[in-house]
Amino acid sequence: MSEPPNSQDTGYTFTDDPWIRWRNTFRYVTGQLTEEGNRQYRKGRNDRYAAADCKSCEDQRDYLLQYSPIVRFMHQKINDLGGDLHKGNIRCMRCNDAQGGGLHPDYGIMLCASRPEPLEDTLTHEMVHAYDYLRFKVDFETHDLRHAACTEIRASSLSGECRFWREFWHRAQWKVTYQHQECVKRRATLSVAARPNCKDDVEAAKVVNEVWDSCFADTRPFDEIYK
Repeated sequence: MSEPPNSQDTGYTFTDDPWIRWRNTFRYVTGQLTEEGNRQYRKGRNDRYAAADCKSCEDQRDYLLQYSPIVRFMHQKINDLGGDLHKGNIRCMRCNDAQGGGLHPDYGIMLCASRPEPLEDTLTHEMVHAYDYLRFKVDFETHDLRHAACTEIRASSLSGECRFWREFWHRAQWKVTYQHQECVKRRATLSVAARPNCKDDVEAAKVVNEVWDSCFADTRPFDEIYK
């Protein structure tokens, strides 16, 4: 295996020495690294913080499983359907993009340690997907876009991620009338558009609109939308 480029090539030096790491940082912020050196610096920084980020995510996950009312409620409803979510299959990982998490029916829930959203919302969102898979046999295998749109509508609506104050303070969405519905529709459309078999955001919006009335009105397993 070849050795990584040294400081003479990129301006960046691979090291665990605190002084040389500070020198790397100085070179980075003052523009003394090459483009490859900048990439090496960012990767090294991310690698150093990965373990701490995952540990923080795992601690929050464990707390939510024990104390969060909405997470505990969804956990019980999933157990009632024969599901089994626990620390072993709710995993924290570093992600390369801005996603918050994901669900695979065979492997469990992935939570992004560098997530942009509050962990409680993300975990509840994925638990709604898990509930839908068990209760309604949502088709994750063939990527049916109508199934995808329905479960994304329900997950965004029921998880709490579209609360008024979340939209107002964190996403600069200041409209008061129909704020919740517009948030749910926007986020569901973005999620469907990201599916490999969705052509574009126009098709995603069309599918979301087709299933909107029935899926938005369905609040199971809650009696009403959680706020």
